[in-house]
Amino acid sequence: MIALGCDHGGYSLMQEVKNHLEQRGIVYKDFGCYSEEAVDYPVYAKKAAKAVADGECEQGILICGTGIGISIAANKVKGIRAALCHDCFSAAATKEHNNANMLAMGARVIGSGLALKIVDTFLDTPFSGEERHIRRIDMIEEEFQH
Repeated sequence: MIALGCDHGGYSLMQEVKNHLEQRGIVYKDFGCYSEEAVDYPVYAKKAAKAVADGECEQGILICGTGIGISIAANKVKGIRAALCHDCFSAAATKEHNNANMLAMGARVIGSGLALKIVDTFLDTPFSGEERHIRRIDMIEEEFQH
């Protein structure tokens, strides 16, 4: 199951993503928002990220105006590796190398055609499982000691 989260800036594109997932037969859970009325993106980022971190959902997709704020908020949740991607190469690389579990996009940055290709690339690309990538992910997940 895919966790979805957006703010008002990402609402319209998220509707297209939901339709696309339905056409592909991919089950999702929508954590909001539910209209174009102004909201605070951290609320929805954290709800969707928590569902992924807790194992309720396998992966997630987040959308705000730029994708920046919503990805920063999601990455505050332990165990989340949200990657902001505006091209297919980055979407594939972050899955292959970082085993990213959430995709973030900016609705005011890219169009829907490209966004749907990025979604497909992200969902369809497997983690490489190479030792060097596992080692680096483990380093990311370690608590920082100051």
